[in-house]
Amino acid sequence: MIMHGKGWVLAAGVAALAGVTAVAAQDDKMLPPEPRPEAIIYRDPGYQGPAVNVSEAQPNLGLAWRVGSIRVRAGRWQLCERINFRGNCRTIDSDRPILATASRGMVVQSMRPLGWTPPSGEPGNNPSLRGMAAQFYSAPARGGYRVLACPGGGSATANCAERSANDFCTAMGWRRSARQAMETVRGRVYLADVLCSNTGY
Repeated sequence: MIMHGKGWVLAAGVAALAGVTAVAAQDDKMLPPEPRPEAIIYRDPGYQGPAVNVSEAQPNLGLAWRVGSIRVRAGRWQLCERINFRGNCRTIDSDRPILATASRGMVVQSMRPLGWTPPSGEPGNNPSLRGMAAQFYSAPARGGYRVLACPGGGSATANCAERSANDFCTAMGWRRSARQAMETVRGRVYLADVLCSNTGY
């Protein structure tokens, strides 16, 4: 392996990985995408009566009846008694066979998921070449989308990309990133050519 100072020669690293039981494939450690929020509200307690399936923010449900129960398939939901998420609101994150009192139910005219952002960005399947002591990711991805060089926004810098690459490698089961680059795709800057290793530089 050729080394210059603290940096790996990328071509040498890739060649070494390719020669040690490495294959180009989707990484089996890629994290699954966060499930899309989904909830079902019912007129009657015990999940009975008319029902409405909700999978996104609804500022005006237009319900003519009170909600007696709710099934939460995924996510945390804010249920509000007035339209546009106003009035008294409750946060629900699990199935509730009874809302409010069994005889009256809860007035719900708007509801929305909390703490969830629809995925966006460049799709990616996390192709990699794996060796004994390192793994090379040409287009790092998590949850089906490319990893941004600087997720916090602002200008992409080498230091920010290094932190993102280290976080990515840790999530993939490695100690840190030995080398990384940045690639601009449709105006957004993503990590590229990340070499994850347990031995450092």
